[in-house]
Amino acid sequence: MVSVLIVNTQSLQRLGLRMLLGAEPGLTVVGETASGAEAVRLARTLRPDVVLIDAHVSGTDGLDTVRRIAHPAHPSPAPHPRILVLAPPGHERHANAALRAGATGFLSEDATPDELTAAVRDMAAGEAVITPALTQALIDAVRRQDTVRTAGRDVGLDTLTGRERDVLVAVASGWSNAEIASRLSIAPTTVKSHVSHILTKIGARARVQAVAFAYESGLVHPAA
Repeated sequence: MVSVLIVNTQSLQRLGLRMLLGAEPGLTVVGETASGAEAVRLARTLRPDVVLIDAHVSGTDGLDTVRRIAHPAHPSPAPHPRILVLAPPGHERHANAALRAGATGFLSEDATPDELTAAVRDMAAGEAVITPALTQALIDAVRRQDTVRTAGRDVGLDTLTGRERDVLVAVASGWSNAEIASRLSIAPTTVKSHVSHILTKIGARARVQAVAFAYESGLVHPAA
């Protein structure tokens, strides 16, 4: 059973999300709140698999809430919840900041119910939510930089094997594990192993952060 904590400023939206997720087999809502500070407390005490958080929670800055949940002051050996940020359409430009704060997924509020429930399931299973808008936002963030910031990242890139670089490029291109396996002629389990090693070597917690790393390190270049 995948447990979800809902963090949203609007009571009607919280109700709708609770009804939607609660009606799905294998999903359960273990808590909800409109407060960022309360979200941090509930994430620590309830230990949900996924935190579904509004981009603008009350009582504190949304990015700070994401950061405090992803990087608790008193870490525990238990796995941290995976954080899915739900933002209004057009706010994809904030995706890079959300990922840096510790989010592991970013979805627009205009996503369909099926897309939302699929995203929650995927994240609980260890996958990332990389929508076309999110990938484009990461590319745009790199384009806006005067100089790609490679300081401190070359070391991580240098530790990757040739095959791991191939897999990272594929991940940054938005390919699924099945597509990577097919195109590189390797087993899906091998892809998962490579992705896990890549995340460890570059110090990332999720695939979406690996995408940002691929562009910022210069391994992948945004198309003109």
